[in-house]
Amino acid sequence: MKLHVKKGDTVMVIAGEDKGKTGKVLAVYPEKNRAIVEGRNLVKKHTKPNAKNTQGGIVEQEAPIHLSNLMVMDGKTPTRIGRRVSEKTGKLVRYSKKSGEEIK
Repeated sequence: MKLHVKKGDTVMVIAGEDKGKTGKVLAVYPEKNRAIVEGRNLVKKHTKPNAKNTQGGIVEQEAPIHLSNLMVMDGKTPTRIGRRVSEKTGKLVRYSKKSGEEIK
């Protein structure tokens, strides 16, 4: 399944509590149509003490955000994503609908 968001992309959240904020995509879950964005959609999770966290307690961590609420950033502006065959390589590449440039 082809998605407009990939791991490592800088995205803007366009809906929800973090609307207007940007962050880097840490993971994408295509089967659920969700992605985890660094520092966005933070939730508090109650954890028991374990070897990694001997204290236990309440930990803040990122929760997945639906892909429909994310837009890829092209420089400093959010943009829609299209796909086309590259003239140089002949492969399918993502491009910015706003500027027309390829997105790496």
